[in-house]
Amino acid sequence: MAPRGVLTTSAWIVDRPGPIDDGPLRRVERDVPAPGPYELLLEVRACGVCRTDLHLAEGDLAPRMPQCTPGHEVVGRVVAAGEAAEGVRAGDRVGAAWLAGTCGECRYCRSGRENLCPRSRYTGWDIHGGYAGHTVVDFRYVYELPQGWTDEEAAPLLCAGIIGYRALLRADLPAGGRLGIYGFGASAHLTAQLAIARGATVHVVTRSAGAQRLALELGAASAAADGPPEPLDAAILFAPAGGLVPAALTALDRGGTLAVAGIHLTAVPGLDYERHLYQERTLRSVTANTREDGRAFIAEAKRLRPSVRLVRYPMRVADRALADLAHGRITGVGVLVAD
Repeated sequence: MAPRGVLTTSAWIVDRPGPIDDGPLRRVERDVPAPGPYELLLEVRACGVCRTDLHLAEGDLAPRMPQCTPGHEVVGRVVAAGEAAEGVRAGDRVGAAWLAGTCGECRYCRSGRENLCPRSRYTGWDIHGGYAGHTVVDFRYVYELPQGWTDEEAAPLLCAGIIGYRALLRADLPAGGRLGIYGFGASAHLTAQLAIARGATVHVVTRSAGAQRLALELGAASAAADGPPEPLDAAILFAPAGGLVPAALTALDRGGTLAVAGIHLTAVPGLDYERHLYQERTLRSVTANTREDGRAFIAEAKRLRPSVRLVRYPMRVADRALADLAHGRITGVGVLVAD
């Protein structure tokens, strides 16, 4: 029990990383943190459920802090701000995303590639995230969110949207080109709408019948389990399945690019140079994002207003939400809502 006068908040922690059905998450009570000079104390209103959270819970990503609280698609109201947090007031609504901090001094930061900073820090991995009643974030890494979006609708923009935007940049899709999307979860369903709005023909590859229906509803030209019906100018692999890399490369036309969007990927089978890479096909990874990516995507989302297909969960059942994600029971995006 907290001493009298000390405020506490409920939070989920990764207690013992392992299979989601073994219960790696545990809900605890802890003291409400005080913000440092550059920090904001947020009351969490909503937090997206991301596959990276599942990788952390199951141990695919090695923990960087003990008993860390997951969650990096955080929509919150500012409760208190540190003395150096400029331009933010109590009551403001802000979004906190995956990128939580960089050094600002290395050659990557100085050249506009802060997503590659060796000292970068991440929400829900290096610092406590949004599966909680309150959390603390650096004001320099939060985003102003579009008016007219509910907290639940805005939450997926902060990772699913931003990383999809980054992946689309990395895929080098030409104007009016043919884009293949492998896997159709939270990020893919937003990225597909962005690409279609830009004039692309989008083909979705997914085994889920529900995801196939959603892809077609959102404007995809095709959605099937066995690959696209025509050669692709670009492709994005959202599914964390390395076994799909050769198939996606084979589906590329000459000069096409495959961008792998996940932070974790199972083993990639051996590639045949002539079949998979020759004719200037390109294989690229996607590593986090820059703040400029985030601002650019949110501005585009504000203009296009993509449909966000939500499955809502009370914060008290975050463990069930991650289990549903693991077992393919979420079509669209899961979002935790404050109890």
